[in-house]
Amino acid sequence: MTQPQAILTDIEGTTSSISFVKDVLFPYARRAMPDFVHEHGNHPQVRHWLNQVADEIGEDVADETIIATLQAWIDEDRKHTALKALQGMIWEDGYRTADFTAHIYPDAARRLREWHAAGIPIYVYSSGSVPAQKLFFAHSDAGDLTGLVSGWFDTEIGGKRESNSYRRIAERIGVEPAAILFLSDVVEELDAATRAGMKTALLDRLEDYPTPRTPQEIGKHPRVQAFDEIVFNA
Repeated sequence: MTQPQAILTDIEGTTSSISFVKDVLFPYARRAMPDFVHEHGNHPQVRHWLNQVADEIGEDVADETIIATLQAWIDEDRKHTALKALQGMIWEDGYRTADFTAHIYPDAARRLREWHAAGIPIYVYSSGSVPAQKLFFAHSDAGDLTGLVSGWFDTEIGGKRESNSYRRIAERIGVEPAAILFLSDVVEELDAATRAGMKTALLDRLEDYPTPRTPQEIGKHPRVQAFDEIVFNA
């Protein structure tokens, strides 16, 4: 594979296990959501996102209804920008009090450090909010990795299965799409990146996908089981 001018990576299922997000982060946010809204609901930044939820479900709803809606969205793993922003604020408390550290695969941490040392800019694109992404990398099992990342993108730039999102990211970082390598465990996201002109690689980790995807499911995307298998030509 030709060395890219920039690398764009997903988090869940790519640098980090799906189970950590599903079994640790989501339940933590669900449990903490009521107390968080009651304690911080009048803060302008929090109220901004609560109002977005209210606008979607009905303008004159009580906070208890908003809380129940947010918890239902967590159960559904809904990719809603307001939910992701509020979850990020809640997780900040969990990281700060060391209730948990963020899982990252050792091969991902090792390769990210190597690519950074080689001068390849690394960017993150996740459905989780940018503040949540930064917290995740700052409190990872491998230590603070935020210094390896040149920029962060979430769904405010667009949905991860929409090709225009990847075009906007390329414009933001100032690199032609064809010179960007996007890493993800979701084929539909890779398809969107390909339509935008990016190079791709599918992370198909046995820990996250005990039954590897079939060639028909993968399509033309190169498949790897770990970051160590991503090798660039000299």
